[in-house]
Amino acid sequence: MKKNTEEKMVQKRRVVITGLGAVTPIGNTVPEFWTNVRKGTVGIGEITGFDTKDFKVKLAAQVKDFHGEEKMDAKAARRMELFSQYAVAAAKEALEDAGLDLTKEDLFRAGVIVGSGIGSLSTIEKEYTKILEGRANRVDPLMVPRMISNMAAGNISIQLGIRGKCTNVVTACASGTNCIGDAFRAIQYGDAEIMFAGGAESCICPTGIAGFQALTALSQETDPLRASIPFDVDRKGFVLGEGAGILVLEELEHARKRSARIYAELVGYGATGDAFHITSPCEDGSGAARAMELAMQEAETEPDQIGYINAHGTGTHHNDLFETRAIKRAFGEAAKQVTVNSTKSMIGHLLGAAGAVEAIVCVKTLQEGFIHQTVGTKETDAECDLDYTIGAPKQKKLDYAMSNSLGFGGHNATILMKRYEEGNRE
Repeated sequence: MKKNTEEKMVQKRRVVITGLGAVTPIGNTVPEFWTNVRKGTVGIGEITGFDTKDFKVKLAAQVKDFHGEEKMDAKAARRMELFSQYAVAAAKEALEDAGLDLTKEDLFRAGVIVGSGIGSLSTIEKEYTKILEGRANRVDPLMVPRMISNMAAGNISIQLGIRGKCTNVVTACASGTNCIGDAFRAIQYGDAEIMFAGGAESCICPTGIAGFQALTALSQETDPLRASIPFDVDRKGFVLGEGAGILVLEELEHARKRSARIYAELVGYGATGDAFHITSPCEDGSGAARAMELAMQEAETEPDQIGYINAHGTGTHHNDLFETRAIKRAFGEAAKQVTVNSTKSMIGHLLGAAGAVEAIVCVKTLQEGFIHQTVGTKETDAECDLDYTIGAPKQKKLDYAMSNSLGFGGHNATILMKRYEEGNRE
């Protein structure tokens, strides 16, 4: 028989978001977090975990009043570093929020893709100090499983009993968004019915602050309200944050069969590399622009249909300028109409968790039409001339919301969500 050379297009399955969980500098649950987002609460303050007298950087966005033993088995919590504890706590909230009964599911058809940009620097610090002091024989036997970045995903799998695909994507500050994108693909192409996806991070420690400080990436501002000011003419760097964001993604018919509450539909994903510089985005924005274009192409949408972009918006000179160029390149004339903001103005930069928490913001924004202010930003420079939601939040009916993440190494990731309406069976 002659081989049919005509390619068959794979029918991708539709994917919806049914559960949300978060641990952030302004709230350790999604309702608390979103309430504070709506208020414009800034979660930045003086670093309390160590003495900063030898550091130029004094501020960070720390998680407050988090007690891992209250969120999970105390023994299990003691065997995890904070980034894993944050991930498990957020995953458990997302599971409950989704109304999933895992005893009724094929656990090999449920998976976890949760990343961390760094893992646990604190563990490395503590245990390496023992080595320097001649106490190598006293290094914690759990040093390695505490510190490695895949343990956020691993611990979620163990704690929830999920036995399907379990991986993590490490693409620096794009990790959370790439994890959501890869989980999206896993369901689209039939690898799973349910995926827990997102990111977790906790590296507000001497090594973390010193490393980013030496890179001149961090703001040295001492006023918490002016430390993280994305797109502002006076921006001088980002504020290091910590936390986790987890989303439950489901195949649409699977969610419908169990009468799940559906927050939104995930309709597009784009990922590219800049091939340009280890820390700076591509100057013309072409890499990030292509990621946005790919997400829109997959969703079969035009730029003028996208009403809102949650920008990577770190507050560094290069990121904000080059991301603005990327939006203009991808959106053309429609860039003048799209509303942009940066959640990092309130919670700092959560590195590998940033994209996941910002995806939660996109979901809530689609639901409520509330676009939060880029808090603290007052005046933009000449080339940062888009609508960055400065001065006050906006109310706007939205059909689509886009989230961008850019990572050291030139990683660009974009996800696109659509407001879900029951009965839409395209």
